[in-house]
Amino acid sequence: MNFRSLDEFWAFYVNQHSKPSTRRWHFVGTLISIFFLMCSLLFSWWFLIFVPLSGYGCAWYSHFFIEGNFPATFGHPIWSFLCDFKMFGLMLTGKMDKEIKRLGKRPVLQVLLL
Repeated sequence: MNFRSLDEFWAFYVNQHSKPSTRRWHFVGTLISIFFLMCSLLFSWWFLIFVPLSGYGCAWYSHFFIEGNFPATFGHPIWSFLCDFKMFGLMLTGKMDKEIKRLGKRPVLQVLLL
């Protein structure tokens, strides 16, 4: 799938994270990744190995076993990374539910025709 902008991809990304449990696993994975990144800066660079393991591990688990789809990272790694942090920020501030309502739950085809 080709997307013309990050906003267009964001609508697709939210659609691929329709279940609250999937979003929670992403949140936890991102939080743990940030923790390990901070540990690597403060204590030892060896903690860096846990940054992608924890972040992607939690996210991919949620896609395969909860959401039942493939991670968007496989096709669009940079945009997926950016959108994961956008979702993290919206969840942290309590605005993710409002964003989901704003976008609505749309089929993938409709998202592509925006």
